[in-house]
Amino acid sequence: MEAQQLTQQNFAEKLNISPASLSSIFNDRTKPTLNHVDAIRKSFPNINLDWLLYGAGEMFVTPGGSSNDSVPSNSSSNPTDLALDFSEPQAAPLQVSDFQQSRQQSTYQQHKPEIQQVKIINKAERKIAEIRIFYDDQTWETFVPKK
Repeated sequence: MEAQQLTQQNFAEKLNISPASLSSIFNDRTKPTLNHVDAIRKSFPNINLDWLLYGAGEMFVTPGGSSNDSVPSNSSSNPTDLALDFSEPQAAPLQVSDFQQSRQQSTYQQHKPEIQQVKIINKAERKIAEIRIFYDDQTWETFVPKK
């Protein structure tokens, strides 16, 4: 918004979102949604999505930049059409020796427990003098312990 010298009102209009919605994001009352990010990407096609989502890299994609910096122009504009492949190649199962080796390689720092002094203050023991229970029909009962 600042890089484009836009006010919050103009930025909200450009993204086609309500100014109140944008204000609540700026004031940390709500978090931006995928729809907000997609609106920014559509309105500012040269924005670096890595910068927008993670704060990594430059704010804007330079012409001829890498394909990881932005969404290709022929990509679908509907977020539900985009699919991510979260499958990972099968990793070999861990062996006990792998665990023991990694444990030996890691270092542990010994912590000594902190000793705290507790100061006991002699106070007179408090005793219950009276208990009152109030009911929703505007009545109450009082209970007094036997001495």
